[in-house]
Amino acid sequence: MEGSAHHHRIGVDIGGTFTDLVVFDDVTGSFAVGKTLTTPGDPSRAVEALVVETLKREGIAAREARQLIHGTTLVTNAIIERTGSRTALLATQGFRDSIEIGRENRYELYDLMLEMPQPLVPRYLRFGAPQRTLSGGTTLSELDGAFVEQLTRELVANGIEAVAIAFLHSFSNPTAEREARAIIQRIAPHMRVAISSEVVPEIREFERTSTTIANVYVQERVEKYLRELQARLERIGFSGSLFLMISSGGIVTVDTAVRFPVRLLESGPAGGALAAASYGAACGYSDLLSFDMGGTTAKFCIIDHGQPLIAHEFEVDRRYRLKKGSGLPIKLSVIEMIEIGAGGGSIARIDALGLLKVGPESAGAEPGPVCYGNGGSEPTVTDADLVLGYLDPDYFLGGQFKIDLAAARRAILERIAKPSGLSLEEAAWGIHQVVNESMANAARIHTLERGKDPHRFPVFAFGGAGPVHGYRIAKALGSPALIVPFGAGVMSAVGFLTAPLAFDFVRSWPGRIDAMHWQKANALLDEMEAEGEALLAQSGVLPAHIRHRRVADIRYAGQGHEIQAPLPGGRLNGDSIPAILRSFEETYRRLYERLSESVPVEILNWRVISSSPAPQVRLQAAGVEPAVVSAAYKGSRRAYFPELGGYAETPVYDRYGLLPGTSLSGPAIIEERESTVIVGQDCRFHIDEQLNVIVEL
Repeated sequence: MEGSAHHHRIGVDIGGTFTDLVVFDDVTGSFAVGKTLTTPGDPSRAVEALVVETLKREGIAAREARQLIHGTTLVTNAIIERTGSRTALLATQGFRDSIEIGRENRYELYDLMLEMPQPLVPRYLRFGAPQRTLSGGTTLSELDGAFVEQLTRELVANGIEAVAIAFLHSFSNPTAEREARAIIQRIAPHMRVAISSEVVPEIREFERTSTTIANVYVQERVEKYLRELQARLERIGFSGSLFLMISSGGIVTVDTAVRFPVRLLESGPAGGALAAASYGAACGYSDLLSFDMGGTTAKFCIIDHGQPLIAHEFEVDRRYRLKKGSGLPIKLSVIEMIEIGAGGGSIARIDALGLLKVGPESAGAEPGPVCYGNGGSEPTVTDADLVLGYLDPDYFLGGQFKIDLAAARRAILERIAKPSGLSLEEAAWGIHQVVNESMANAARIHTLERGKDPHRFPVFAFGGAGPVHGYRIAKALGSPALIVPFGAGVMSAVGFLTAPLAFDFVRSWPGRIDAMHWQKANALLDEMEAEGEALLAQSGVLPAHIRHRRVADIRYAGQGHEIQAPLPGGRLNGDSIPAILRSFEETYRRLYERLSESVPVEILNWRVISSSPAPQVRLQAAGVEPAVVSAAYKGSRRAYFPELGGYAETPVYDRYGLLPGTSLSGPAIIEERESTVIVGQDCRFHIDEQLNVIVEL
């Protein structure tokens, strides 16, 4: 894969079990991949080792890579493990407890032992500053600067490292927050300070404060990690640009990521959804269900009209994994997906009632599944897939990873089969099917809640374990097809390479559409577009290439929740009302099937998404050009298909030898270095022009 300088871009995704890497040549479309176990103590160690090893193997000098785009779980982990900075909160006097009172929702109505998420700032570090801004932005009482000065000195003396400032109604007038920040920075220049009017200038005080705290809480840890990663990359000769994936599906510079680290929360999963959207559009499927199953979790995302659905609020560190309201709210744009604790490392066990349960506990990277031989003793999904014959013990990660089939069989026999009176095969199949059912159920609920029909969406399966389970998931959902992309095992990292440089902005300015202050609305939109242009220009995007997309959060007057609808371009005025209403009603009808035409409509928030053009990435198989399918046939092995009465000799194909136009029927096993596709016995599959495996169900 020799190439002239600066054609290569690198995508790196750090997952809970594996760190994935793809090196892509923009000119030829050829690529190389690397995969290694994540190093939880210092994730940059695995990144450095993987970059060095992959580039050396492919004969590419580090200086030839012009970009490295990276997604990380660092922010999520820092919040879940509570390993951020010692942080204080400065709120409006009388409102310091809003962050703990929250919405007063009980996410489990009858649970007397209900655990609510604890704020990142304990009560003794929450302070009320004398000041008051009214909802329209006028000042009722000025900020007491002397109070802030005295408080800052006390915070410094007590070793506080960060302060979040979130005053009432600061989204409509940020003056008091800026004044407080200036005072703190004058007295304590090294103190990290985040103000809510910059992090999330949006209505709803509880969520705004929670997001601002999270942002400053993780800032030091993220900056330390990113500077360490930059230093490691410089040491190995990388002189290109380092970019970070953000939750909404754009990429940003290190400096922007350090200012707004909370936007990195869902950066890894976002890459997979982008890849699904990009690949789906290229092979003629603009509506898809993206299914990403790795070592620790499985994630589903709806791709609608070629775009992943976007949410503007999500939760981190949920006490109960699937219960809305049990986590800390974060009010930022994020690619909307449902995540469940089902991955290759998910642990299987027999519960107190004698029932088979799988997950959400995971063996992770350390110790990992029993078959890895790293000291794991609990049987996992990967162990079951190995016993069922779906995985080749001699070709795991292309053979670079030694797998112990006998140990996996022993663990399932002793921990699952004997206690439940099942045979080894039945126990392994039970693990495989239980995890499939829990994933299919989560996907079904997720699609139906968004007004979509799961029967209409082909399943786009990727991740290390996704293609092994994709066929059964698609069957359970009644999907028309299963699509598995080339390079499925590292698809999240590939997704990073398809992302545009992008950032989204929001301003709250509530008002009824028939009495809107259009001059103010235009000023807010102009301000956000100017901010977007400045941010992208710093990253080297030419002004002519910058695109702005305008959206508004709109609702019927008096509703508690709003929906997003696109805004028309150009200057807005009274003549724009019919177009805005049409856009709102189309979206509303699609979601709820009905309209409330007699109720007036109001706009709550104004949004702008500024972006550069998205790069096109298509992986090309290099060097493998067989003339006939027989060259791709590797032989057969016994794999478990209950429809065929148990184990059956199943043809095994080399993924790299299957060329476009190839058409075959199941059952079949298709092996790639980082993932394996399982196809059932009752369907045909073919390879399309983009090298995707398309299974017709």
